[in-house]
Amino acid sequence: MSNKVFLCFDHGEKRIGVAVGQSITATATPLETLKCVNGKPDWQQIARLIKQWQPSEFVIGLPLTMEGERQKATESAERFSRQLNGRYLLPVHLADERLSSVEAKHRLKDSYNVDPVAAQIILESWLANQALQKTDATIPDH
Repeated sequence: MSNKVFLCFDHGEKRIGVAVGQSITATATPLETLKCVNGKPDWQQIARLIKQWQPSEFVIGLPLTMEGERQKATESAERFSRQLNGRYLLPVHLADERLSSVEAKHRLKDSYNVDPVAAQIILESWLANQALQKTDATIPDH
């Protein structure tokens, strides 16, 4: 089994939390928060992270309402995912991010620097889900 490196982005209009993870252990590490200017990502900082970590794929947090409905932020995250794919030609996966910020605040005991920890939670959840899907596919039916 080959190891894949993933960069995860918790996209927001003002800030983007970033985490890095890998497929062998399905773990992730919070990296940093990138500032957005007029709602636009800092592409130079994103390019720096991509050069540094050499990801094989991206995971983007997909903001949905608690009922699973789309909202304004959903379209913004999808647009960001298309831009990432168009610029770097790497696969992009959208992952449900509901309650990731709440969990991040709980882990940190406050809301300071919550964005990269939210990205870590999104990525670890997505990696765990991928591992479960592979396990389900290899278990024979009796």
